Amino acid sequence: MIRKNIATNEFGFVFNPSTGDSYSSNPIAAEVIRMMKENIAMADIRKSLFEKYDVEKTILEKDLDDFILILKENNLLAV
Repeated sequence: MIRKNIATNEFGFVFNPSTGDSYSSNPIAAEVIRMMKENIAMADIRKSLFEKYDVEKTILEKDLDDFILILKENNLLAV
């Protein structure tokens, strides 16, 4: 899940006060981050996205896994 000190908003802005780094995300990424901040389980996030968007399941899985990797690489996830 997203670290508690990470600041976000509904427009996709993400700020890490520990490093001073800021990021912009698209609306779907912002939605994923919001759900992660609400401690929604990844399985439920995947299900919600699959039900909401017209996308093949394999593409959704890969894109979400890639996004999670980016969050990890940028130290935005709680250990």
